[in-house]
Amino acid sequence: MSSVRENARRLAARIDASTPAHRDRAVDGLRAVALLAVPLGHWMLGGFRLDADGLHNASPLTVFGGLAPASWVLQMLGIFFLVGGYASVLSYRRRPSTTAAWLGGRLARLGRPVLGVTAVWAVLLTVLSWLDVPGDTLRTASTLVIQPLWFVGVYTVVTALTPVCVTLARRLGGWAALPLLGSVAVVDFLRYGPYADAVPSWLSVLNILPGWLFAYQLGVSWGEGRLGQRGARLLLIGGGALFAVLLLVFHYPASMVGVPGEARTNSHPPSLLVVALAAAQSGAAILLRDRLGRLLRRPLLWAPVVVVNLSAMTILCWHQSAMLAAAVPASLAGAGGATVAGLTAAPETVGWLLARVAWLPVFAGLLVLIARYARRFEAPWRTGTRAARARRALAGLLAAGFAVFALGLA
Repeated sequence: MSSVRENARRLAARIDASTPAHRDRAVDGLRAVALLAVPLGHWMLGGFRLDADGLHNASPLTVFGGLAPASWVLQMLGIFFLVGGYASVLSYRRRPSTTAAWLGGRLARLGRPVLGVTAVWAVLLTVLSWLDVPGDTLRTASTLVIQPLWFVGVYTVVTALTPVCVTLARRLGGWAALPLLGSVAVVDFLRYGPYADAVPSWLSVLNILPGWLFAYQLGVSWGEGRLGQRGARLLLIGGGALFAVLLLVFHYPASMVGVPGEARTNSHPPSLLVVALAAAQSGAAILLRDRLGRLLRRPLLWAPVVVVNLSAMTILCWHQSAMLAAAVPASLAGAGGATVAGLTAAPETVGWLLARVAWLPVFAGLLVLIARYARRFEAPWRTGTRAARARRALAGLLAAGFAVFALGLA
């Protein structure tokens, strides 16, 4: 055991020594925390129900409404967009050539892992179908795999808007994000207010871009040096107060994630409650930056942050596959009606919650195993050869086929 600890210390020391002095460890730490909250949130607040037709999505929040505050902590996409905007500013300043080339490079880094996971799952769906896996299980699996990928699409759009965000940040500072909050508030008033019956249902889609661009714009303003401690305190207090008013006075749903059977959801598309939470989280993150930076000067704390950041897209794209790698075989073994607590049993008891906690290390281990092979999708593609072009074309066709199935168009 002592030799393992010593090896870990040596590895952490090497990672620490190889980190450039200008690296903002606090921002990387915030990104790592926000990244890890995604799988943890999906693994704890999502579950399955097994019946004769196969696996179906279920949520413990349907029975345990008191768990909703856990979603306030685990829903950290506001932090992710905040640090994304901050990092984009730094990268944008260092761009070696044109804005188009800079943007193309960043979008390729987002697109490769998505293409990889969807292409692999297109093949897996075919194989699983040949093995007589129930159609409902396949639909549930494909839904879970594609579920986190909406984030990549939204993040692609806000990244493309970086030059505009930079211009606004230089002119307006942190106040550049205020019109985005106002836009979400107007849409929420229309769809939930006294004239909601006369408003078309598609209107809620208008919240998608401003709802997530809000925190990104704050990050850009932060990176430009136009959002400091005073603004952060305003965000923390104002965002917290707005969050409380929306919950207690306007009766917004308490959960930050969708709950099966509920008529309203905060997350898809984001409601004003999500924006309020993002404001409070962003303010807290900026205020804690220096303290977190000092903490991450310790090599044993810094090394995991580096590993998580290097595997960011792999974690995002493959964490649901890790859970499915345990649940699908268990569902086939339980075809006669037997279920596994915390895995294929309906999430309706305290025992399920305890069992699901016990399953978390298994899911994490499966994700690490998958990542050993899936991380290659984050590496730059080889270009210029006919074989490389053919592989990309095949991957694109497979990914398109998976998307059609997952979206229910097949």
